[in-house]
Amino acid sequence: MMQYFHRQIQLWGEERQKTLQHKKIAIIGAGGLGSSLAFALGATGIGEIHIVDFDEVSLHNIHRQIAFKLGDEGKNKAKINAQIIAQRSPFTKAIAHECNFIEWSKKRIEVDLIIDATDNLPTRGDINTYAKQVDTPWLYGSVEAFHGQVCFIDESSFNDAFKIITKTPAGIAAPIVMHIASLQANLALRYLVELSIKKDLLYYLFFNEEGELITQKFGLPK
Repeated sequence: MMQYFHRQIQLWGEERQKTLQHKKIAIIGAGGLGSSLAFALGATGIGEIHIVDFDEVSLHNIHRQIAFKLGDEGKNKAKINAQIIAQRSPFTKAIAHECNFIEWSKKRIEVDLIIDATDNLPTRGDINTYAKQVDTPWLYGSVEAFHGQVCFIDESSFNDAFKIITKTPAGIAAPIVMHIASLQANLALRYLVELSIKKDLLYYLFFNEEGELITQKFGLPK
């Protein structure tokens, strides 16, 4: 195992790497953000990853959701991502849940971190409510057009900071999805191996009209 994770061990040492084997996370949503998260975290040595999604692959998903290929149409997204993790790493147990978040939450599966990879505000509100009930932090992430947001939510409340509404999303391309998922994955790993992170701080990234990448930071109310 130590040879498999050699480059990570160079980064944070054997003891922190071993602790990852005892960590459990849940990724809620297995589409754009979720498949990028599963790919980024699935071979890091996290002991158990629960992937939650009721949805099936559609043709229009494939260009921006890196887990899927032509021929996967009609297959459950969570199951495909779990299979990819199993193929890449023998050190992680990947469990697919073919259901929505509310149904998964009723199972009361204990995890160390919940990662939001959904595409609508009401479900994120449900994640926030559940996370508070079970005293578990969660990672918010969203993408649209050429901008995205990331926040490690601990003491703050998503429901207080955001108005929960139904919104029709704009167009989107794969790179910004992968970028936001990468930031979520980095925050998740730093938290799981007990490296410092900024909690309850919203990172907002966007390209301005000149094509410059801008990053802004906002503290969420606690």
